Amino acid sequence: MKIAPQAWRFAVPALLLGAAGLWLAGRPGAAPAGAALAALGFLAGGFVLYFFRDPERPAPSDAGKLHSPGDGTVLSVAREEGDAVVLRIFLSVFNVHVQRAPCAGTVVKVETIPGSFAAAMKDEARANSRVVLTLDPGAGRGPVVVEQIAGLIARVIECWPKSGDRLAAGQRYGIIYFGSQAAVRFPPQARCTVKPGDKVTAGVTEIGEWTDKR
Repeated sequence: MKIAPQAWRFAVPALLLGAAGLWLAGRPGAAPAGAALAALGFLAGGFVLYFFRDPERPAPSDAGKLHSPGDGTVLSVAREEGDAVVLRIFLSVFNVHVQRAPCAGTVVKVETIPGSFAAAMKDEARANSRVVLTLDPGAGRGPVVVEQIAGLIARVIECWPKSGDRLAAGQRYGIIYFGSQAAVRFPPQARCTVKPGDKVTAGVTEIGEWTDKR
């Protein structure tokens, strides 16, 4: 299983703590404390490596579909400000947190918007700190807007592309740390095909389709 490189800044200290616990466990009179420290360090390190797993996945092949930008559970599909249909996905700490492009296109804009840090499964998380990427799919279709939304815990978002970059459908484009939300704002030429409660997988699960026939 591939591990995202962002894992090591958290995993290395935890594993060193575990190693220190093993050393301490061998010292006279310190065995219980050392064993507890070792267990804590190695469990934390193992969880971090699990959280930052980044599995290889085949690229979507159907250009007429849009695919999920993240792994998780569909929270809502609703019309929000501007009357656009917005899909919101909750990513728990047990989901893969690498985001993937929902369709092929050119990055028009990447914008960081400060905000609050509500728990990502709550409705008010839509006002959380987030990074908004606008993707132009071309062919006269309206832009697809995807959001990486921070959660309650680590609050760190990475978005790697910049304006002018070309993304392929299903290409990795960012990561959110430790619990988060992803959102997709659909253009008028596309419709959402999932519903609240559905489980989705980044770059794999169809979440929408283009309604104009080209």
